[in-house]
Amino acid sequence: MKEDPHIRPVDGITYLALLALVVATLVSRPPDPPGLSLVVRYGGLAVVLTLLWWVDRGQSRLLDVLHGFYPLIFIPILFDSLADLLPHVSPVERDAILIRLDYALLGVHPTVWLERYTHPVLTELLTWAYTAYYFLPVLLAAALYRQKKAGAFDRAVFGLVLCYYLSYVGYFLVPAVGPRFTLAHLQTVDLSGVFAADAIRETLDALERFKQDAFPSGHTAIVLLVLVYSWRPLRGLFWFFLPIVMALIVSTVYLRYHYVVDVLAGMLLVAVCPVLERRMFALWPRRTTDDQRPVAGD
Repeated sequence: MKEDPHIRPVDGITYLALLALVVATLVSRPPDPPGLSLVVRYGGLAVVLTLLWWVDRGQSRLLDVLHGFYPLIFIPILFDSLADLLPHVSPVERDAILIRLDYALLGVHPTVWLERYTHPVLTELLTWAYTAYYFLPVLLAAALYRQKKAGAFDRAVFGLVLCYYLSYVGYFLVPAVGPRFTLAHLQTVDLSGVFAADAIRETLDALERFKQDAFPSGHTAIVLLVLVYSWRPLRGLFWFFLPIVMALIVSTVYLRYHYVVDVLAGMLLVAVCPVLERRMFALWPRRTTDDQRPVAGD
């Protein structure tokens, strides 16, 4: 008898996120394009997800990998779609509030104050650290999967994906483009590197259509969660990640992508997501969340 198809916790929150985005699109009624294309995009992702969990019966390593790692494809698609949706849902940027909060908290504009430490070598190193955001979650998930730590893999992927989705909620509530745009008139020192830093930042700027993603700092939240989920099952990898993560958090402000309050909000997400993850897995059917769930091909 074939094994019944199962929905994992990460599938559940992904369905919920897709439903929320469809509702937001229908309510805000962005013009065509991209209005209709957004609904089609979200609906198409829901169909793909349904096919994945329906055909994944634990008997194919390829299907198990696709079912486990599909967020690597879904997250960039959903993030990019916010460029077409958010201006119609929350059109007013809130940078002025974040600037005032930063100044009230520190008595300075942090990105301007940090100019005294600007140096091409430091800029180069922190730019490379900043790009680690795109790789550390993948390395964590791949390491957990490779070592057949199925329960830890499911929990880490759920926590990280939940963090992405909650970050998107923050973008809708407090859309902000960050100090690289709003405080550019106060900056007197260019952020020039020594090798590839300038090209890296220009490439990231060109690829990122959605700019209102300052609050909260997803970079901060995601990489700190990588540390959280690597601490017990992958202690050696944790110590490898740690200096990169610390440099990355500094880079978010040094490179003028984020306000300090963005970073603090990202840290708050790190406190919330593991709690929600534990509650979700406590309620979810045990057979899909057990640390001993076999990986296909065992």
